Amino acid sequence: MPLVSIVIPTYNRSHVLERAILSVLRQTFKDFELIVVDDGSFDSTSRLLSEYEGKIKVLFQKNRGVSAARNLGIRHSRGDLIAFLDSDDEWLPYKLAKQAALFDPGKRFFVSHTDEIWIRAGKVLHQKKIHRKQGGRFFVRALERCLISPSSVMISRCLLDTVGWFDEALPAAEDYDLWLRLTAFHEVDFVPEPLIIKHGGAKDQLSTIIPAIDRHRIAAIVKILSVPGLRRDYRDAAILELNRKCAIVATGLAKRGRHEEADTYDELARSYQVDTLRSE
Repeated sequence: MPLVSIVIPTYNRSHVLERAILSVLRQTFKDFELIVVDDGSFDSTSRLLSEYEGKIKVLFQKNRGVSAARNLGIRHSRGDLIAFLDSDDEWLPYKLAKQAALFDPGKRFFVSHTDEIWIRAGKVLHQKKIHRKQGGRFFVRALERCLISPSSVMISRCLLDTVGWFDEALPAAEDYDLWLRLTAFHEVDFVPEPLIIKHGGAKDQLSTIIPAIDRHRIAAIVKILSVPGLRRDYRDAAILELNRKCAIVATGLAKRGRHEEADTYDELARSYQVDTLRSE
């Protein structure tokens, strides 16, 4: 097995960061390096990280967002396999071992994810059918919602370099953007066992502090539509989802009296409908 590089980005989360770190250090699979990227924290994060000197690699940058933090960790990683863990999530002890068992050294392109447990306010949430995880090819399902959690992923450095790293221009939906670029051309392995715990409901989560995240998902869909070689059925599905998301965002903007902005999303949707008709 090659070395696995684990990247934890964090920003002012000293109250939960240690839980994430310990969940890595307690893995049964031991051939890894742990990189924590402090994205400009001003709480007690620095003091906490100093307690793990010699056990983890710590990188610091001025606050530039989660994508830049993850990318910095990737840039300084040594492993042929890379795994990500958000600082408010945690792994169960066999997470790395289960995924490593799927890895075929003869394959340059490898990516896998696992099922997960959701906890909010101390209670386990039951996932709906629409959130069901899967393996294989599922680009069309991935268009509607983010079906892969960054904290569940193990990916070969070669594949990550091929599809591209996290888009630092996106303040949110950066994982959705990456999974679209990945699932459009590659199969995904899946461990149908909950091996990560996602803790939801915190006030500092991006889904809470970033308004109208669908705007950034729309930007991600526009990006994938410009990628050469996208299958025709995938392109059609992407345009349909683009139209749906544009309608949702435009309606929300119009309700708040922001009609000019709403019109830009209506125009965007119409332009891709016209492009589709012309291509036929």
